[in-house]
Amino acid sequence: MSRLKRAGQGDSLAGFRTEKTEPTIPSGLLKAARKSGQLDLSGRGLTEVPQDVYHLNIDTPEEAHQNVSFGVSDRWWEQTDLTKLLLSSNRLTQLSDDIRLLPALTTLDLHDNQLSSLPSALGELQELQQLRLSHNQLTSLPVELCMLKNLCSITLQQNQLESLPDELGHLESLTQLDLSHNHLKGLPSSLGCLIQLQKLNLCHNNLSSLPATLAQLTNVKLLDCSNNQLTDIPANLSDMLALEQFYLRHNKLCLLPKVLAPALKELYVGNNHIEQLETEQLASLTAISLLELRDNKIKILPEQITSLSTLTRLDLTNNDITTLPASLSLLPNLKVLLLEGNPLRGIRRDLLTKGTNELLKYLRGRIKEDPERADEGQTAMTLPSQARVNVYNINTLKSLVYSEKQAADIPDELFDAAADQSITTVNFSKNQLTSIPPRLTCCSPDISKFLQLMHIDLRNNQLRDLPSEMKNLTKLCSIILNYNRFKSFPEVLYQIVSLETVLLGNNQVDEVDPHRLMKLVHLSTLDLSNNDLLNIPPEMGLCASLRCLSLDGNPFRTPRAAIVAKGTDAVLEYLRSRIPTAQPQPK
Repeated sequence: MSRLKRAGQGDSLAGFRTEKTEPTIPSGLLKAARKSGQLDLSGRGLTEVPQDVYHLNIDTPEEAHQNVSFGVSDRWWEQTDLTKLLLSSNRLTQLSDDIRLLPALTTLDLHDNQLSSLPSALGELQELQQLRLSHNQLTSLPVELCMLKNLCSITLQQNQLESLPDELGHLESLTQLDLSHNHLKGLPSSLGCLIQLQKLNLCHNNLSSLPATLAQLTNVKLLDCSNNQLTDIPANLSDMLALEQFYLRHNKLCLLPKVLAPALKELYVGNNHIEQLETEQLASLTAISLLELRDNKIKILPEQITSLSTLTRLDLTNNDITTLPASLSLLPNLKVLLLEGNPLRGIRRDLLTKGTNELLKYLRGRIKEDPERADEGQTAMTLPSQARVNVYNINTLKSLVYSEKQAADIPDELFDAAADQSITTVNFSKNQLTSIPPRLTCCSPDISKFLQLMHIDLRNNQLRDLPSEMKNLTKLCSIILNYNRFKSFPEVLYQIVSLETVLLGNNQVDEVDPHRLMKLVHLSTLDLSNNDLLNIPPEMGLCASLRCLSLDGNPFRTPRAAIVAKGTDAVLEYLRSRIPTAQPQPK
């Protein structure tokens, strides 16, 4: 039973006594809305919301005043509260504070109107879950709007917003936020508090930077920042563990952003000012499937591109590339390679028009004909083990790559080729290694060349432990150990205080020492998903540097799945609350 207005209070027909130019709402439509709880007034040319709509569940309906008997289906006193109100594609210029008279609304659609402001009373609709405000003329949002604790989706694209309230972070249930096509020059840091967010659209604004707090959005799968004024991307966006699609088209980036986000599959950076691709940035794209680099100023395609083993589509249209490394053809999953609009030398134009398969076949043929010169002057070696080592890759890119060989060990020739070099990146992923190659860590003549090591990728091997000598790697920032056979957190990692990222997902880890973990003061990303953790020590909540902690897929019972789903901050807060406090001694 809905709230009924006292008899005699107000005029129940007031909503129909409008100016001649104001369309009326058929009484049958209102009657149906009282039964269904839904009212669709889209595309009716309304310039304001009739009072009958606001008073739908308060005024006694017209038919109740008539001397008739009611059937079962016409019992107006059994009406349903209005939960869905659709007012899109009208000519509304304002919304009355009377909207508070519809407190049961869960969906309010106001898109495609002429609203320039919103009433503060909107904040009283505490049941609201969906709010559609796109294609209006809003320049700001009322603070009260940020009090809608149950709001899951809000669309604000195609308005004239210049700023957002700092309180935006209070919308803790929000999973989708569309702010595209506005005039935003900055974003509030509180945006990072929207930890349930899965999709964030910021394209077509005037943003010159992104807040570092975006890194806290560990459930966001799609982030669109295209068509802004961005010159750089915060390095800590690598903490966005769920990020799969990242759009940065039409900005002012001069370098490929370094995004170590482990799930990133698609990166779109077309129409920027990128002139060169650097090793460290390419090495961070560990799961990339689609890489769009079109309409930039890239001159050289580095050998490091061949380490992107998951790449299926590479768009290099309209750049300044003159030569291609023949080893590009060795990318195992590459299906589409787009090169139109480059001043390529040595490759006939008709070959480019024949498609990717023919081009890759040509490049593979170049390797067979003359492996020493396959990379257009970059030195290459073919080892007895049939492992092709690119010396340019080692000497210039400081990277040692031997991945996807299903090999039980790493050939000595690879280490020999790295003589007198300070290697910063090692990728031995997707092999059958049961131990770390001794020449990588032991106190041997080799050790000096690895003291500058910053990134190690050892995923998809059969490792059970790491050698204690790895403590000498004092500059190591990230180590990827997913899909191995570790049964506990590797002991030596507790001693490498420079670590920022440790990915240990999909192993058999059953315990972690929080007290030792706390000493890793730079550790911001820790992936322990899909392991055998039966309990999470409360003291882990004291690891102050952690910004992204992934615990999904473990058999522990606490914290509950609902808390884990809220993200890292909620998990750490819960763990801290479980730390036992000292009991006062009885006198």
